[in-house]
Amino acid sequence: MDTLHPASIDDWKANTRVLAFDIFGTVVDWHGSIVREMQALYPSVDANAFALAWRAGYQPAMGRVRSGELGWTRIDELHRLILESLLPRFGLTHLSEVERVHLNRVWHRLDAWPDSVAGLLRLKSKFLICTLSNGNLGLLTHMAKRAGLPWDCVLSAEVFRAYKPDPATYLGVANVLDVSAHEVMLCAAHHDDLQAARACGLRTAYIERPVEFGALQPKDVSPQAGNDLHATDIQALADQLGC
Repeated sequence: MDTLHPASIDDWKANTRVLAFDIFGTVVDWHGSIVREMQALYPSVDANAFALAWRAGYQPAMGRVRSGELGWTRIDELHRLILESLLPRFGLTHLSEVERVHLNRVWHRLDAWPDSVAGLLRLKSKFLICTLSNGNLGLLTHMAKRAGLPWDCVLSAEVFRAYKPDPATYLGVANVLDVSAHEVMLCAAHHDDLQAARACGLRTAYIERPVEFGALQPKDVSPQAGNDLHATDIQALADQLGC
């Protein structure tokens, strides 16, 4: 796969063909969505703590797959494993199987950030836009349908049977869409994701999501060296890319 970048900014903007988006935190508000649902379903539970604890189990769970401790396991199943470990801590062991399944599928029902749909529609007018998420295909498809996310293509770690930051995920986007790595730009709210993409020859755009972890835990969204673009949100990214 060709990973050489065009020489100038004008060249790479002209040659960028695909915008691949991280999803959790970048396009959808996982924290706020889970908090809202927990407050509605189980008002006695500390919804903020529950959402943060569930998300905190995400990387360790994927680490078990990467290390070979677990065979290939979809995010839906990893989310369920984490959920089961949280139920005693939050006094929810009484939940029935039906209730547990419904709660686990909250990740399918995450709300988009207010700028996401309009921004993606603008970008779609000029670029192919797709997901590049560790979320599984069913999760991402259900989420897109509910939230109105206008993807041209839904790509997932499930397609490549590897979780980011495995190079197979980033280069897999280029391979599936039959473009060179430098013609793909990863758009994400996480610098580690972007750094791994750059190492594979992709362009990168950072999207600020200062309240990804809630208003009580604001993120530092300062620009970092290496990214081609830095945008306050997806609408601002569309502005920078001339859409």
